[in-house]
Amino acid sequence: MGGTLPGMATSDLWRIRPGAALDLDAVDTRDPVGAPGSKAATAEATAALTARLAELQERLWAEGRRSLLLVLQALDAGGKDGTVKHVFRGVNPAGVRVASFKAPSEVELAHDFLWRVHREVPARGEIGVFNRSHYEDVLVARVDKLVPEDVWRPRYDAIWAWEQHLAAEGTAIVKVYLHISRQEQAERFQARVDDPSKHWKMRLADLGVRDRWDDYRAAYTEAIERTTTEGSPWFVVPADRKWYRNWAVSSILVDALERIDPRYPASPDDLTGVEIT
Repeated sequence: MGGTLPGMATSDLWRIRPGAALDLDAVDTRDPVGAPGSKAATAEATAALTARLAELQERLWAEGRRSLLLVLQALDAGGKDGTVKHVFRGVNPAGVRVASFKAPSEVELAHDFLWRVHREVPARGEIGVFNRSHYEDVLVARVDKLVPEDVWRPRYDAIWAWEQHLAAEGTAIVKVYLHISRQEQAERFQARVDDPSKHWKMRLADLGVRDRWDDYRAAYTEAIERTTTEGSPWFVVPADRKWYRNWAVSSILVDALERIDPRYPASPDDLTGVEIT
């Protein structure tokens, strides 16, 4: 991958186009493609993006007509929590809502797989963040064989139709796969083992993901290829370097909000000549 071309949005560096074949092994997880320069220079650029994101989020909140949904997916230790923490540090929390999807409850299992997800869709004016998402139902369900293939495979079409519905209703969707290497995952797991304050993040069962690394790669590849569209695109972000990851995801969100171009609404009252005494 190279730098951006004139008229090309920064987010296009990582965007997966509809119909394009995806080879995750060919995407360098440490490649700082497009970055403004060194780690320090990129951190400075990220700070500017944080300020711009806060401005655009305020306009989206004030306008109250449209919304933005960020879907974050990654393998274990891929950096989803860290991304949320760093990218949204400057925004008004009143207008951002984060939902995390773990193993479904008995009540959730009694409904269709999108039922619990639809309840967490951002309201008009909000930015919603899915930390894991409906894609678990074509990833974990597939790799761990929680349901047979004739159940999980039709879900691609259901996801595609559902996301198209959200887009038609005014929700812009961006989906980000945080792409880390097997070695980076091992180092992050080891850091959790070595630091007692991080033990709560680690379960021995997490190591099972490493045994099924290739299966998860195949599942992610097909899910991304089958569900990336112009209206709800996927972005594959090299995420071994956290400073680069934060800049990339911030760039994607700012680009998405600038395309929405939310505007401050006028007051319902005529404020001409009003003086406050």
